[in-house]
Amino acid sequence: MEKKGQAAMEFLMTYGWAILVVLIAIGALAYFGVLNPSRFLPASCTLMPGLSCDSFKVTTDTVTVTIRNGIGNDLTGVQLTTCGASSTAADLNDGDTATHSITCSPALTGTRFKGDLVLAYTENGLNHTRTGQLVSQVE
Repeated sequence: MEKKGQAAMEFLMTYGWAILVVLIAIGALAYFGVLNPSRFLPASCTLMPGLSCDSFKVTTDTVTVTIRNGIGNDLTGVQLTTCGASSTAADLNDGDTATHSITCSPALTGTRFKGDLVLAYTENGLNHTRTGQLVSQVE
């Protein structure tokens, strides 16, 4: 009778220790950032149809974006809202490509940057705004 209880207890203890070791390993990986999903996200710049983000670079104090305008209207403003205060870049005529450098104040911290690009344009006398997204690693 005592043998059945001892076998059951040994079974539970063996698997209990194995589960504890696995949980400690997962906890250590999470603590050191190995399981951080933001490390695996690709860099991307997504804008509305008709606008393309040809290239971009993010440093600790400046975000540089090259935008090609093909929407049929002139852009009247490009803002990066998550770079401290909203920073406005120069206008962009239809069919042109321009590089916008936006200074971030205060300086960016961390290794990943995710920001919203707010693009303003006028169509038939009406002002419109569209939002795009920029995800990149801070260099």
